Amino acid sequence: MRKIFYILFVGMGLVSLSGCNKFLDHQPDDRTDLDNPVKIKELVASAYPQVFYAAFAESLSDNAGDKGTTERVDQNSFPWKFEDQVKSDYDMPNTYWNACYKAISSANHALDAIEKLGTPAATRASKGEALVARAYAHFMLVNFFAKPYNEATSGTDMGIPYQMKPEKTAVGEYERGTVKSVYEQIEKDLVEGISLIDNSNYAAPSYHFTKNAAYAFATRLYLFKKDYAKVISYADLVAKTGTIANILRPWNSEYINYSYYVLQNAYGSAATPANLLLVEANSTYGKDYPGYNYGLNSSLLAEVYGSGSNPLGRELAFRSKVFGGTETVYNIPKFKTNDIKESISDNFGEPYVVYTLFAIEEVLFNRAEAYANLGRNDEAINELNTFLSKRLANYSANNAAHNLTLTKIKNFYPDKGEKEAIVEAVLNFKRQEFLFEGLRWLDIIRLGRTVIHRSVGGSSDNINLTIDANDKRRVLQLPVEAVQFGLEANPR
Repeated sequence: MRKIFYILFVGMGLVSLSGCNKFLDHQPDDRTDLDNPVKIKELVASAYPQVFYAAFAESLSDNAGDKGTTERVDQNSFPWKFEDQVKSDYDMPNTYWNACYKAISSANHALDAIEKLGTPAATRASKGEALVARAYAHFMLVNFFAKPYNEATSGTDMGIPYQMKPEKTAVGEYERGTVKSVYEQIEKDLVEGISLIDNSNYAAPSYHFTKNAAYAFATRLYLFKKDYAKVISYADLVAKTGTIANILRPWNSEYINYSYYVLQNAYGSAATPANLLLVEANSTYGKDYPGYNYGLNSSLLAEVYGSGSNPLGRELAFRSKVFGGTETVYNIPKFKTNDIKESISDNFGEPYVVYTLFAIEEVLFNRAEAYANLGRNDEAINELNTFLSKRLANYSANNAAHNLTLTKIKNFYPDKGEKEAIVEAVLNFKRQEFLFEGLRWLDIIRLGRTVIHRSVGGSSDNINLTIDANDKRRVLQLPVEAVQFGLEANPR
């Protein structure tokens, strides 16, 4: 891979172009010198991307159908049409790139300060958090802006720059590396970081990489690598099947009775045990996504949430919590846009939303998929029945109609073998669980699934796209600033 030289703080988006010369005058978070464990701990708290990916990830996926409205929002329409986005605004890929590298910079400054202090015992937990946070930001970047992991090709597939040192000069020397080299460093950072994390280090653990949140991240990493044994081992560290039911979101006992705003507040609450890691992100998605033209339309509602949409042949609790009354605003109230106001007299402020980065449900699905791929069918189906016990209205373990079996799965997917059919069932329920949250796109790229986007009849857009696993547009284009200053663009 050729090396490149560019203005780092433009290419990586750590600051704006106008502020580039000022960056060297102070620490990245305006704190004093990082000369004690408390200051370092405070800096590591900012090592999380303060932008979320759901807006563009959902729009790229098969969770977005054309509603036939006339209004178009760039955050939604550009990814749905698989067009490269050049703007940097709320909830856009370029903004997410910038936020990830800003988070990585915070982690690297903290790690550098810890090393200079001689890694005293009081900084070990902060070092662990910084390493895992750095790994997470790089993992998300490599999966949006490079090809998905493939053992046969990742050694030559172009990756993204893996930043391991704090930026101290305006002009740097960097290279994109390969997907394989990026994954190797992600795994190294994650494994080392997990060994150092100490949950007692956090006053607000839901907003930090606790042990369980880091384990959840590990299950996602190893699912991408198809290392199914490690998926299971890390999932087991979070919770055994017998206790995971107590942590799952209580859809069929509590959520099903919640009003719109009560559910909206509960979903991203730190008091909800299912939320293993939360982040406050600069975003308008919470108020915008119900009105996106490309989203949950009537045909998708039936496909995803209808009684004939899954091997059990029953609607899950999600269906009754789809609000809106019409497809133009169908939504499940998972996110709330808040405003940070500079003064109490302001009518508006900077928008932010609390998002779930890792939930216990993903751990369950990742382990179920791993079980299926290892031929451990009964354990995979047990995981899904644990999930269904919290999703079926009036659930009863003694009611045969409420229990999923291999026969029911095979009947629903008659053209697939046992392993493939169970995996499809896992992905089916996972899609229902995380609708509007962006995880569906990660499964699509991971498994090489085709996405079809078509305009409704009479639409002036006249879009008819079939995006298969080999389509170059599946890999998001790097921000134009990064390319202008030397990073090699993704092929088109």
